[in-house]
Amino acid sequence: MATAQNGLEVIRFGGLTHDVESSPYEVAERKRMYRLRHYFPDDTTPGRPVALLVPPLMVSADIYDVNLEGGAVGILQRAGIDCWVMDFGSPASEEGGWQRDLADHVLALSSAIDTVNELTGRSVHLMGYSQGGMFAYQTAAFRYGKGVESIVTFGAPVDVVAGLPFGLPHGLVSEVADFVADHVLNRLPITDAMVRVGFQMLDPVKTAKARLDFLRQLHDREALLPKERQRRFLEREGWVGYAGPAAADLLKQFVVHNRLMLGGFVIRDQPVSLAELKCPIVAFVGEVDDIGQPAAVRGILRAAPNADVYEVSLVAGHFGLVAGSMATNHTWPLVRDWVNWLSGEGELPEQIAPMTEHEPATRQRSAATRMVHTAASLAETGAGLGTALGGIASNAVRGSFELSGEAARALPRLTRLGMIQPHTRISLGRLLSEQSRRAPLRELFLFDDRVHTNAEVNVRIDNVVRGLISVGVRPAARIGVLMETRPSALTAVAALSRLGAVAVLLAPGSELERAVELTGARTIIADPENLRDACATGARVLVLGGGDSRGLDVPLDGEVVDLEQIDPSKVVLPGWFRPDPGLARELAFVLVTGTGDKLQVKYITNHRWALSAFGTATSADLDRRDTVYCLAPLHHSSGLLVSLGGAVAGGSRIALARSLDPAGFAEEVHRYGVTVVTYTWTMLRDILDAGTFPDGHPHPIRLFIGSGMPAGLWRRTTERFAPARVLEFYASIEGDVVLANVAGLKIGCKGRPVPGTARVELISYNSETGEILTDAQGFARRAADNEVGLLIGKAAETVDISQGGLRGVFTPGDAWMPTENLFRRDSDGDYWLMDRRDTVIRTARGPVYTQPIVDALNDITPVDMEVAFALHTAGKTLAVAAVSVRPDHRLRPKDVTECLRTLDAAQRPDLIYVVDDIPRSSSYRPSTRAVQAAVKLEPSDKTWLYNRDSDAYEPLTQEALDRLLD
Repeated sequence: MATAQNGLEVIRFGGLTHDVESSPYEVAERKRMYRLRHYFPDDTTPGRPVALLVPPLMVSADIYDVNLEGGAVGILQRAGIDCWVMDFGSPASEEGGWQRDLADHVLALSSAIDTVNELTGRSVHLMGYSQGGMFAYQTAAFRYGKGVESIVTFGAPVDVVAGLPFGLPHGLVSEVADFVADHVLNRLPITDAMVRVGFQMLDPVKTAKARLDFLRQLHDREALLPKERQRRFLEREGWVGYAGPAAADLLKQFVVHNRLMLGGFVIRDQPVSLAELKCPIVAFVGEVDDIGQPAAVRGILRAAPNADVYEVSLVAGHFGLVAGSMATNHTWPLVRDWVNWLSGEGELPEQIAPMTEHEPATRQRSAATRMVHTAASLAETGAGLGTALGGIASNAVRGSFELSGEAARALPRLTRLGMIQPHTRISLGRLLSEQSRRAPLRELFLFDDRVHTNAEVNVRIDNVVRGLISVGVRPAARIGVLMETRPSALTAVAALSRLGAVAVLLAPGSELERAVELTGARTIIADPENLRDACATGARVLVLGGGDSRGLDVPLDGEVVDLEQIDPSKVVLPGWFRPDPGLARELAFVLVTGTGDKLQVKYITNHRWALSAFGTATSADLDRRDTVYCLAPLHHSSGLLVSLGGAVAGGSRIALARSLDPAGFAEEVHRYGVTVVTYTWTMLRDILDAGTFPDGHPHPIRLFIGSGMPAGLWRRTTERFAPARVLEFYASIEGDVVLANVAGLKIGCKGRPVPGTARVELISYNSETGEILTDAQGFARRAADNEVGLLIGKAAETVDISQGGLRGVFTPGDAWMPTENLFRRDSDGDYWLMDRRDTVIRTARGPVYTQPIVDALNDITPVDMEVAFALHTAGKTLAVAAVSVRPDHRLRPKDVTECLRTLDAAQRPDLIYVVDDIPRSSSYRPSTRAVQAAVKLEPSDKTWLYNRDSDAYEPLTQEALDRLLD
């Protein structure tokens, strides 16, 4: 009879009538996005600590007050804590609810923090469950911790990749999440019924068990009543809908790109990183939580390296962390003790311990924990076994899927490279147009803490194109670009590409007049900082960029035009204009390299640029999940071909820095979520010497890509930024040769040819006479392993080889383009740079190659920078090296002796100069010319002579100098 009566009551009213009370509260603030609840408003005890609790979007704010006695606010209130709760409401009943995005909720929570700070006069302990915890992290970081005393989270995932529910492979999940965000959530709202069913399906065994237990006890009303409100909350009343834009943001930023962990998630065009957090944090971890998995929750330790992070590990599932007997008896009492400890009252409980790196539990331990937790019921034992078997399978699937995903990303790029013909339309402007059409709202640039989308950048490029047309710029015209690294510089280069003009990239502070004369550029686009230098060349100057506070210190006239003052809407496009007309065979860029009498002009076609761009994206496995930090300047081939080219071809975000500032680099790497850093030559030396990244300091960087890094600096970089690696490129300007050290295991090596680039050969070469060595038939002889030879690349059929090309190298009529460099190839097929053809030191004992010398010297710990060159004196040519010493280090002759033993005696320099400093160029290349002009051949304790008799370096005395010059 009792069973029938209770069952009828459940059918009629959805549950049993109970007298469990809710905690009293008042709505202290009501806004469009939220209502701010203040619990127990009649308690006006002064000086109480303040807690602000944040629910996840899919769960009602009542989660913190399931019952007066055992709920969160009741327990915390009795402990003397002033409780406030965010209530986002249901999107189904709030105005504009279904259009809410992630930023709306973060900004709403930030506003609520300001309100509580103002009303109470105290900072808040910010607490959040599940996604509410994610909101707590994001909002505190967005505010740089202002008004937040500590953060407490419950099952809040941070490193989504490390802890996807049920061990699913991230590659598979990210592809599905990306599709759902783009094509499903913008059309289909997630209702409360869908949320309820979804959560119940996540743990069907537990759901079925709870319902069966309820039916078994339906006759015992007194046994059911204490848990009735909690049951009804989970069954029906506790769920609310989820706005599609907010869900899409969640999937895009934190599942696909994992930016809560890496940094660089975007709140209203502002990049944010959890590295901004400096307040104490405690994270509650559910050992059997399949949603906020322990590995994902513990990601906060690495994501917030500047905060003191603690954890509490409980044998609880996702919901059990905040509601139920586990929460009543353990979670909330520990939260109470945490708040009291921070207030200086009481000791820190033993259960709250400093967080350590997550160590995956064994399958046996995981299954055992689950069986104990679920009372070893037969059904749940089977589920634990299924989880273990599923985990084994998922590991295999994960590995194979990630490998296939990498191949899937590489294959279209290589296919597109192979399809490029001389008449194919391909250019920088065209690739940016394609990205804007495919994903207009995807982020492209990050600069000065602001995010620019593909659509915004595309509009800016089109506007600049109209401005250029209005001042008479036409296709194929050579236009100089003299600008610092900034979005306007990239915009100018892209606009010239879209117009079909040729961008002549000029280095600020270089020999501009001569460079302009050599390149034939009669017009220069300059930023305000370089305006005077541009005007000094005598060319016409177009001013672009500079921001809102720009000021021009040169009057505007017919020769100086401010492009920013041109209204693009009033420019009528001429009939000849076609956007992105550039063909593969056509000239796209002109680079100026070298100094003085070695100033050279290098020409890059659209095909050559695309070759490096797609080759870099393939070798570095760049994709839309990456953020590429461009330290390399655009006027350097590494900046143009590798940094910009690789990022655009890979669809990655591009983070720009105003200059090489180690302190700014350390902040922006976290804030932007930088995964790839580009470099040239010794650029990273400044960052390492500044010590802004101590050994073991967590960071999101996975790769450094560039060219010219010395071997010792390479080793220091990989040690400091472990587990990141260095991807060193070599790209010839003439021809289509691109080498890459993809594995990164051989430090100093240039690697092997990138797939899709020109076929390469190493031919025997006489370094003294500059002649190619041939066989009996007159064909070039291929160099043997470890023999120094000239690197050449196969020329395409349409390439004009009249400017230094070779024919009949191996067969009659074949065409090759020689590079300017000499290499050796080891027995594994990897190429090592030996020297430029024109910098080989031709001594009486034979040719001496400079690159092995500088690589060996740079590997000495005290050595800062080094150069090697020829010193001509008294009818003799000496091989000389100069080194500078790192601060607080000492370099001795025996250090040099030991390090150079790796070279043959004939390849060791005759003299070593220890100099105070070695100047560098604008691309951070050590200046051989400057050192060569400064050194003097005279006895000195800082000049060391190689004594071939003792096989050691010794200070140069007058007697030794006389013998040397005999």
